[in-house]
Amino acid sequence: MIELPRHVIPKKLASGATAYYYNLPTKYRKLKCPVGNEPLGTDFAKMKTRADVLNGQFDEWDQQRKGLPVSAPNAPKYGTVDWLFREYKASKAYLEKVAQRSRRDYEWAMDQICDIKTKAGDRVGSRPVKSISPRAADKLYDKFLAGEVKEDGDKKDGAPEKLRLRTGEKLVGLCRKAWRVVHRLFPDEFDKAISNPWTGVTLKVRTKKKKAAVTRDEVYVFAEGAIELGEIEAAAVAVICFEWLQRPENVVAGHIKWSGYRTGPRPTIRIEHHKTGEIVDHPLEADGVKFYEEAEEVLSRLSRLGTPMILYEVGPGKAKTFGMSTMQHKVQRIRKALNLPKHFTFDACRHGGMTELEEAELTDGQGRALSAHRTQQSYAGYAKRTEKRMLAATRKRHAHRLANETATDVQNEQQKSVQNEHPEQSAIGE
Repeated sequence: MIELPRHVIPKKLASGATAYYYNLPTKYRKLKCPVGNEPLGTDFAKMKTRADVLNGQFDEWDQQRKGLPVSAPNAPKYGTVDWLFREYKASKAYLEKVAQRSRRDYEWAMDQICDIKTKAGDRVGSRPVKSISPRAADKLYDKFLAGEVKEDGDKKDGAPEKLRLRTGEKLVGLCRKAWRVVHRLFPDEFDKAISNPWTGVTLKVRTKKKKAAVTRDEVYVFAEGAIELGEIEAAAVAVICFEWLQRPENVVAGHIKWSGYRTGPRPTIRIEHHKTGEIVDHPLEADGVKFYEEAEEVLSRLSRLGTPMILYEVGPGKAKTFGMSTMQHKVQRIRKALNLPKHFTFDACRHGGMTELEEAELTDGQGRALSAHRTQQSYAGYAKRTEKRMLAATRKRHAHRLANETATDVQNEQQKSVQNEHPEQSAIGE
């Protein structure tokens, strides 16, 4: 018989499957234990992992209630800032909402916050959560801006002010979120009057630098030059980013597959946006018209070494994906050889494609259908205010003004005509 973790009970479902539930004895609920009952699903392995987390939280609360030290040697003290971030990392808000690729940045940020030294010389992480008041949060934000927290990967002191401002925003946002999530689970460990000291922290305004965008002509000059230099994969990445608005890291990592290219009755290319989980099948032709003939010519130069489009051969029958840094070095080398602008990058290719959507005067809904952005705000951030867009907007505004003036002139002429035909009405009016 399989041994279940403490406080876990099984229940047979109508389907015949066994579901598991975390169920604390009533006596602990009467003592206002912050660890609540929870359904754990039908997967035994996932159930056990989550049950271990909940039992660990229960044990810490129980030992704290009894005045005993926490048994785990490296466990943060219950109710401290270290503890808060650990509970946040164990919460569903973190495990289900924070993507794997982003967790390294989150963990780095939490460590930076906890390792800040107070005036007394101790770590912020060792302080009780209740001790972080709104004033304390403001002071910590000042420390973020003063450079006591370095930009991730920055080995030197004195990071540029823009980086410090951006880092400060990220850390305040993380604290606000972690406090909100953990307060909901353990309300007794927080100040009753102010549950979240990070709400309302006044952030310094920073000028957000807009990313560069390249034009269609520049993309295809790069692609043709790269092919001549034998860098066909780099040419294909630039074209895919521009035409089908894919993120460079996804293209280089091999997420664009031959299995999603020109399949089915209607030829399409499948783009999977791994950041949002959206899948877009871009039509390649209709009614005899090929929409991306130049781009497909570039793709036709690629060797089919496996399912992903972007691969390089490492031996007979063996192929690997490129590292992003390797491909970025290729871009800069090719850019210099072709005398293209310094801001030419794969990311600038994607931004250029997004800008072209706006220059084509697509509606917001049409543009987002192609780009797979979920919100208008995130979509709008990619389209640059180019001269072409400004001119198109100015022409529409001018046409609107002329239309109004014409309508006013017509209305005045009609009124004059009525007055000339019926002068007695004008006399009566006087």
